[in-house]
Amino acid sequence: MILSERYLKKAQFDGLADFIENLEIQVPENFNFAYDVVDEYARLEPEKLALVWTNDQGEHREFTFSEMKKYSDQTAAYLQSLGIGAGDKVMLILKRRVEFWFGIVALHKLGAVCIPATHLLKKKDLVYRNNSAEIKAIVAVGETDVLEQVDLAMDESPGIEHRISIGPEVPEGWGDFSKGIAQASEFARPETASTNSSISLLYFTSGTTGNPKMVAHDFSYPLGHITTASYWHNIKENSLHLTVADTGWGKAVWGKLYGQWLAGGAVFVYDHEKFNPADMLQVISQYKINTFCAPPTVYRFMIREDFSKYDLSSLKYCTVAGEPLNAEVYNRFLKLTGLRLMEGFGQTETVLAIATFPWMDPKPGSMGIPNPTYDVQLLHPEDRLCEDGEIGEIIIRTSEQVPVGLFQSYYRDEERTKAVWHDGYYHTGDLAWRDEDGYFWFVGRTDDVIKSSGYRIGPFEVESALMEHPAVVECAVTAAPDEVRGQVVKASIVLAPDYQPGSPELIKEIQGHVKNTTAPYKYPRIVEFVTELPKTISGKIRRVEIRGDSE
Repeated sequence: MILSERYLKKAQFDGLADFIENLEIQVPENFNFAYDVVDEYARLEPEKLALVWTNDQGEHREFTFSEMKKYSDQTAAYLQSLGIGAGDKVMLILKRRVEFWFGIVALHKLGAVCIPATHLLKKKDLVYRNNSAEIKAIVAVGETDVLEQVDLAMDESPGIEHRISIGPEVPEGWGDFSKGIAQASEFARPETASTNSSISLLYFTSGTTGNPKMVAHDFSYPLGHITTASYWHNIKENSLHLTVADTGWGKAVWGKLYGQWLAGGAVFVYDHEKFNPADMLQVISQYKINTFCAPPTVYRFMIREDFSKYDLSSLKYCTVAGEPLNAEVYNRFLKLTGLRLMEGFGQTETVLAIATFPWMDPKPGSMGIPNPTYDVQLLHPEDRLCEDGEIGEIIIRTSEQVPVGLFQSYYRDEERTKAVWHDGYYHTGDLAWRDEDGYFWFVGRTDDVIKSSGYRIGPFEVESALMEHPAVVECAVTAAPDEVRGQVVKASIVLAPDYQPGSPELIKEIQGHVKNTTAPYKYPRIVEFVTELPKTISGKIRRVEIRGDSE
């Protein structure tokens, strides 16, 4: 059973042209993922595999859809007994624990608003989120460092009524999740659980240039991920899919929930504290993963391992997103596995907006072509649509129809919403150019582009070139003011252990490498060596801090 077919005008396509012409997602009234997908599978195929979970301690659990219905019903009944209902905000700080899936499905059943969050939040982050969203309850992993930060935030978070721990620690003043769901009464669907226009998810963006924005998605949002899973991840019925992502980030619902279950696949969860490429390869081999999605960094580390130690014959399809993919990584992975890495692009505010789809030949470093349900254009700085080869802002046309999966608004921030969504377009703030074959190539954020002597230089292209040099472990490229050129390229570099900072010869060698790899005018005229780069809690580089911009 593949439930996504219920919501598609056409599910099978003869090729790329047919796909582009005929992909159409049909949204019914009052769609609710919890009832219309999870519970529907439980009714039609109760023993259908939904989720396989393992951790880095060797523990293992599997869940069918009937079990997912059972546990989400128990969780919903427990939360309902605490007074959680439609429209109430509940934060989930659950890492990769199975309780995240129980919790988010349960909140959908109640018509409540789920706010996934990372365990890396500190007191000030929690206070800001608790009050900005008027959060009513927090469900968290029972670990000392997480529980302590939540407790520290309580005096400045008057709206929090319940703190719930999934264990093992359940301090005084905290509810016990396991006992709560075990003792919960039978759950019945509320009469007014949700409507398509109701908010189901709130994501706080990573805040690279200021306080995080609250991205609000409605109950129809999961249907937008049909394209993500069926036509980018290329998931087949009853296959097993692994996306590398913590549940605190939007990538989790992209790759560990909505589209995968709609496509009839099962979600694989590897609950680990620290990424180890050898362990990841072992998990893929041991559990016979069929499809895999990860950021380029994960692939970059994996290709350094000895692939002959692992049986990867089950792996049929691999995707990549998060940053541009280096051709060297692409080619090495292809040689090791015979699999092409298929890139994609989207934001917290969208579903998959641009991707390399199964009928396409990938171009390493290119995001691919627009999702056929999204009218994607490039806006030139002169306020006109770009021609091929011209750099412009990625915009999504909404004047005729708002595509399925595009966010509803920045919650309680009309000014910010109007700043990016006006005149019939949503402005992503990301820059790209389109080649003669219609492939899009990412350049950078609008604020990050460097304007030097009349040239517009995207930081990602320079960073990609820098990362090919053996001395560079990590880097960030920003603009530095220059009296003659206006701006020049500056590279902040974290060096590999075998290299020493301060060597003029090394600087010249790195500069020469960029000249030869990209173009002479793009090389970094300023090179600084640092021990670490400033980052957001989600791991994104804060170029605004490197530049010293005011926020």
